[in-house]
Amino acid sequence: MSEEVVQNKKVTFKGYIDDVPKETDMELKLSNIELNPPPQGSAAILVKNLYLSCDPYMRGRMRDFHGSYIPPFVPGQALEGFGVSKVIHSDHPNYKPGDFITGFTGWEEYSVIQRTEQLRKIQPDDRIPLSFHVGLLVTYPGRTIDAIRNNFLLSNCPTGNLNLRILVSRCSQTVLHVGHHCCLRVSVPIWKKCTLEGKIVRIPSEFESHFDFKDDSPKKNVSITDEKKCRDGERIRLRNSPTKGEYVFVSAASGAVGQLVGQLAKLHGCYVVGSAGSKEKVDLLKNKLGFDEAFNYKEELDLNAALQRLLSFMSLTLKIPDIIYPGLHDRYFPQGIDIYFDNVGGDMLDATLLNMRIHGRIAVCGMVSQQSLSKPKGIYNLFNLISRRIRMQGFLQSDYLHLYPRFLEDVSNYYKQGKIVYIEDMNEGLESAPSAFVGLFHGKNVGKQVIRVAHE
Repeated sequence: MSEEVVQNKKVTFKGYIDDVPKETDMELKLSNIELNPPPQGSAAILVKNLYLSCDPYMRGRMRDFHGSYIPPFVPGQALEGFGVSKVIHSDHPNYKPGDFITGFTGWEEYSVIQRTEQLRKIQPDDRIPLSFHVGLLVTYPGRTIDAIRNNFLLSNCPTGNLNLRILVSRCSQTVLHVGHHCCLRVSVPIWKKCTLEGKIVRIPSEFESHFDFKDDSPKKNVSITDEKKCRDGERIRLRNSPTKGEYVFVSAASGAVGQLVGQLAKLHGCYVVGSAGSKEKVDLLKNKLGFDEAFNYKEELDLNAALQRLLSFMSLTLKIPDIIYPGLHDRYFPQGIDIYFDNVGGDMLDATLLNMRIHGRIAVCGMVSQQSLSKPKGIYNLFNLISRRIRMQGFLQSDYLHLYPRFLEDVSNYYKQGKIVYIEDMNEGLESAPSAFVGLFHGKNVGKQVIRVAHE
């Protein structure tokens, strides 16, 4: 017997584009759907969509380009994105009616989901809003928040044995081989002294716990020493994890990703500066999200000068001893930015390249400033990657799915303990989705942009 027939409002994709999306690139349509159970043996589920995520990466799916990590939208069909949904009917053993799930779903009121392998069941928690599962606690290909936590901020730990190689800047031999295999659990700055005869790496005792030596590995080539015995200028970094006292700069800092990046960096003891596009957002960064400093890039005629001004302020604010940052206080210009988390590309990336410190790290998350994806604006200051030995790397969350359980536990606890906050920009109704999505590319959202399709 047929179930109830209801109207199904949906946002469809009209056709491929190259420039910044417009509302006219999408169309709101009505159709009917029978709320019948999926065919037996299909393993499909019928869901009612509650929340939808608006994300800049979706712009890439509006191009007629099939060489990306995720396929383009199909003209004439509903857009697809991440959402939170409630199961109505299920032919899948892992999901039953009434379950809340997250994963890819259509931009419509009701969806039949065939690709259930990309879904995750939500365990309801009264202390965490359901909508946070399309923002703070999201996981899916193309999204970045858990990659921020696990790669950019904690460092993706190597597995198995690692033959560690340490650069020695004050030695005629530029590379020192540690004579045993070890597993590096987490990266930290370490000081070292070396003797060419013994090739000994001396690690401060406070960092000994960061190295997980195998029981059967010889340790005679590694010794633990006090930091006071180490010479200035002999600091190295093994990976890109931030450490206490480092300077972190985040662009688009009030958005879905940037707000979490800054707060996690603060939890690591970093000095964090963010850029945003309005006075309201700057105030939000400084007064609610805990950034040390922030500026409105739209009010700056010279982004390079703005970053220099902030760095000069940072050098006066942080009383960092010279053993950590040799020569910091006797330079006309501070040593620069240690970590830049780039959400925008373009002029901001160009200016930041001029202000990175030697061996700085740039995590490339997005290029929202680009007006054309087929004719992107060029970067002029890339030579700094060579002269300052900067590491610049893009990443996708899908590379770190195996770390998601740890991320979910840690970030959920941070939120419950009040160590981080998360800001949403909630639009009501599916009819508001096109304008909300387009607004991402004009800086209209404050926080994570979410569409509430229906109440729980």
